[in-house]
Formats: sequence, structure tokens, C-alpha cells
Amino acid sequence: VRNDGLAGVVIADNEYPQRVCFTLLDKVLDEFSRQVSKMDWPSGSPATISYSALDGYLSKYQNPRDADPMTRVQAELDETKIILHNTMESLLERGEKLDDLVSKSEVLGAQSKAFYKT
Repeated sequence: VRNDGLAGVVIADNEYPQRVCFTLLDKVLDEFSRQVSKMDWPSGSPATISYSALDGYLSKYQNPRDADPMTRVQAELDETKIILHNTMESLLERGEKLDDLVSKSEVLGAQSKAFYKT
């Protein structure tokens, strides 16, 4: 409930970011208070008060990543972290394979020297 008496509720699943919910509420309530006269609030109903901007907000905020820049940046960071982790694993595997090749070539070199001597 805000100081001016307006209140709002967002119902979302537990994966939807809370910060984005509060951002949505803040924007909707601010715009509602600018578009609808304060005199109409107590007696108003969906039938008597026209507030078409709500549909636009609900559509925009269906995907929090598209609606909120911070969520988008966090998602991109998470994706980058996964890619970096996979790249590091791949590099480590290559390093192990390189070590195997070096040891095999050393063994092969020793065997070829032994063969050459005989």
C-alpha cells in the first residue's frame, strides 16, 4: 500500500524475480494514479474505470528478461559463465590429452632408440 492509498498485487510463480514484480507494480500504480482521478479510486471498478495501459504492461512483463535491463544483464552473465566454464573444462581435457601424447611420444622415442641399437 502506497502513501496515497493505492495498492497492487502481483501473482507469479516462484521463478519470476521479485525485483521485477516490484518494478511492474511501481510503474502500473504510478501511471494509474496519473491517468485516473483520485476521486474515482474509492468507488471505482473495472467497469467504471478505464485503464488500458495494464494490458501493455502485462504483455511486456511476461518475460522478465525482456522487460528489465538488470534481469537481462544477469541472464547474459549467467550464460557467459556457463560458456566460460565449458571452455575451461575443454581446455583442461585438451591439456590432459596433450600430456598423454607427450608421454606416448617419449615412450615411442625410447622404443625407436632401442630398436635402432638392435
